[in-house]
Amino acid sequence: MTIITAYLCQTGATKQRLKTIRTTVRSLSGLVFGCMLLIAPAQAGSAVKAAAPDAQQAMLQSDNPQLMANKKLVYDFWRVVLEAGQLEQAPLYLSEGYIQHNPNIADGRAAFVAFFAKFTKQSPVKPEITSPLVHIMAEGAYVTLVFVQTLPDPTQPGKTYTTTAFDMFRVSEGKIVEHWDSMQKS
Repeated sequence: MTIITAYLCQTGATKQRLKTIRTTVRSLSGLVFGCMLLIAPAQAGSAVKAAAPDAQQAMLQSDNPQLMANKKLVYDFWRVVLEAGQLEQAPLYLSEGYIQHNPNIADGRAAFVAFFAKFTKQSPVKPEITSPLVHIMAEGAYVTLVFVQTLPDPTQPGKTYTTTAFDMFRVSEGKIVEHWDSMQKS
């Protein structure tokens, strides 16, 4: 587009004419790209594999003691409260004013417990996260868990595909105070 603009400037095109041409070229570029996506052969992304359960302890390590403590807090919260359904332990991990960015759950620790109490069944706590965990990352006050998901393929009935999901937590003063995930409203 810069070559076209330079040529039109040399030939004395008006600013309005240049603006119209730029807009048209951008629109056509988007249309061409969109058509390329439609006619290109469909190629799926690479499948992601979960880490082996014994690799999870290594993911908790950090040279920074605060990052390591934050990772351990989130890791234990996931194992104890979410996977083992021991909702009475939520106060050990979640602040009372816990902020929830999942569109299906209200803010607050009490709302979190009430939501999960509807379908959670208590079980013994496992030494590792049993969901297919890919990685644990921590930066500052934030800890992110990345998981593999296997879902029904909407384009091929009876088949499945793998994708990833995340849960990100903000930690403050030894408690989880905020949560984000990729859930859609149900």
